[in-house]
Amino acid sequence: MKLERHSKIVELIGKYEIDTQEELAERLKQAGFAVTQATVSRDIRELHLTKVQAANGRQRYTVLHAGGEFNDKYIRVLRDGYLSMDMAQNILVIKTVSGMAMAVAAALDAIHFHEIVGCIAGDDTIMCAVRSTDDTILVMDKIHKLVAGDMPK
Repeated sequence: MKLERHSKIVELIGKYEIDTQEELAERLKQAGFAVTQATVSRDIRELHLTKVQAANGRQRYTVLHAGGEFNDKYIRVLRDGYLSMDMAQNILVIKTVSGMAMAVAAALDAIHFHEIVGCIAGDDTIMCAVRSTDDTILVMDKIHKLVAGDMPK
């Protein structure tokens, strides 16, 4: 049950800009988990969640990664190699500079987008399996923001 709850928490904070323990507890309850504030507080500690500034200026929970929310090195690789992307339902196809697909795919894996299940890379093309069509649109928006420099690190 704890593993399922932790998985749901990571999913929820990836999908919504949750900024309080109370909001997280409420979303967990809506998803069918009977939780108390103490349980949510303990889960936050165990998952090493931290708060970062969201696009709207408010704080939101995120999974803590070494070197901040996103490591600059991975963002730089993504920006340097990225050319374009398109979707086919829940498959995201990313075109890269020749020879950069594996590096960009590794950068995407390191950034840990919850919506991406996994990536397969060739020489200049990456195929990402995404959880749903809606999630594919979200990931495309996130990648556009990262490449444009609009997403906080």
